[in-house]
Amino acid sequence: MNWLKRLGGGSLTLYTILFFAFIYAPIAVIVVYSFNSDPVNMMKWSGFTFDWYKQIFGFTNASSEAALYIESTDQLLAAIKNSFIVAAFTTTIATLIGTSTALAIYRYNFFGKRFYRVLMFTPMLMPDIVLGIALLIFFVGIGMPLGIGSIIIGHCTFLISYVFIVVSTRLAGMDRTLENASADLGANEWATFRKVVLPQVMPGVIGGALLAFIISMDDLVITYFISGVGTQTLPLFIFGMLRRGIKPEVNAIAVMMLLFSFTIAAVGLYLRSRKK
Repeated sequence: MNWLKRLGGGSLTLYTILFFAFIYAPIAVIVVYSFNSDPVNMMKWSGFTFDWYKQIFGFTNASSEAALYIESTDQLLAAIKNSFIVAAFTTTIATLIGTSTALAIYRYNFFGKRFYRVLMFTPMLMPDIVLGIALLIFFVGIGMPLGIGSIIIGHCTFLISYVFIVVSTRLAGMDRTLENASADLGANEWATFRKVVLPQVMPGVIGGALLAFIISMDDLVITYFISGVGTQTLPLFIFGMLRRGIKPEVNAIAVMMLLFSFTIAAVGLYLRSRKK
């Protein structure tokens, strides 16, 4: 029996190693080859360099060999700016609407409450390409020009669901007796919400907002359909580069996006773990 336990433990350990290797090996390859100096063959290691990271910030000379294979830095910076604008507005709108909806469903009983809750899950479960096509047809049908505004509206349609789910999960574990105690002590509804409800639900609000921000920054499929001509976000910019071949600077951009996502996630985990 002991050898069976050892065999089972070893198999579980091997499976765990292979599982994480399968997930993170492609990411490790991108990180390693983002420092490869070969400007033509990405998989041929020719030496260590920071040229591709320098080019992202416009520090590479235009006459250098690396610059021959690199897209316009101005276009890249414009795409990053558009992504931040879209993510900021989308996060604000989605957080307000998603949190308000979660609070309303949690606190009140009304006809069709369960059906309305299911509807809040639908945009998240719907395939991105279907939602993107539907939004494109809708915007064209009402005569709305495609651009930053259409992207923000499109992102809000499904990111509200993410915020709603995260906040609802937080509300499910909240103690309602504290609200009753606050009312018994003479506090009005606004004071109870501000001093009792909001501090308890705030970790969920922050978590939902950070999740919405990251997803908005990384979204490609839906943005591709509703961005219009002349409006590029960072994922669309990278996708356009990949259509002309995998170039070395794509790895550097991907690594920086990865670090940015990890930073946002780390901030969210830190804020959630803090105790007042």
